[in-house]
Amino acid sequence: MNQPWALLAAALAGGAGAALRFAVDSALNTLRRTDFPIATSLVNLTGSLLLGLLTGVALGHGNSPAWLTIAGGGLLGGYTTFSAAAVESVRLLEQRRYRAGALTSLGMLIAGVLAAGAGLLVGYWLRAA
Repeated sequence: MNQPWALLAAALAGGAGAALRFAVDSALNTLRRTDFPIATSLVNLTGSLLLGLLTGVALGHGNSPAWLTIAGGGLLGGYTTFSAAAVESVRLLEQRRYRAGALTSLGMLIAGVLAAGAGLLVGYWLRAA
């Protein structure tokens, strides 16, 4: 990505992604009735799915276009949050809620990879259609 404008675009997209994460997290946390970090989990799963989808579509072009870096690394990178998921897992473990901590950490890893894989498959399918 050699376009000088792409750095600024990725930074702006990252800020938009972080704002979107804040909005989704805030909305879901007002509805939740549990200590399980459902908002962070949902954000990370949808972000993984969308990044897989964008990547699958982009690979049809034979390279990694600037828009993928901006939308994937910027917007979805700002939207998803590995660090919050890690802190929430540790917090659950500190509370001796081992099952919830394991589900949050290992479950999120497995579910995130599966979501990204599903997104890639759909992206490949859309590219071929």
